[in-house]
Amino acid sequence: MKNTGMTRPLDHLGRIVIPKEMRISMNIDRGDPLELFIDAEKKMLGFKKFTGVSCKMCSSIEQLTYFKGNFLCHDCVRELKEGRNCQEYPSDIKTPSKKIRTYKSDILMSKLRELMVKHPAFTQSEYAKLLGISQCRVSQLKRRLEEKNKFFR
Repeated sequence: MKNTGMTRPLDHLGRIVIPKEMRISMNIDRGDPLELFIDAEKKMLGFKKFTGVSCKMCSSIEQLTYFKGNFLCHDCVRELKEGRNCQEYPSDIKTPSKKIRTYKSDILMSKLRELMVKHPAFTQSEYAKLLGISQCRVSQLKRRLEEKNKFFR
């Protein structure tokens, strides 16, 4: 598990608000069911969006296949095989390796700035995938870039 540096207090009813950046990066909407996990030894509580038994891509519950830890429906598998509705990343961008990278903030900010200039229409999620970091981290870096730009104006 990764430390985000965010803290939230419990209210008088024992509830907690999940920060917007985290909800967006985890694709959690209002009313979505969450699955809770606990590690009693480390005194850690975690959660993830509960998907149940449905297609990871379209949420269908018909004709499911289990593939690499995810359920996919027959229609989505066929679309993937045919290459329909697939988007390719531009060839000038390297895709991140599977291992977790640790960069200093300044290096990450300069890489993010380059990507934002080259591909201004990309979403934070796409920047995160290309940099190999979380979407929350992209949001933090963008904020720091904006603060730097205000300071130098």
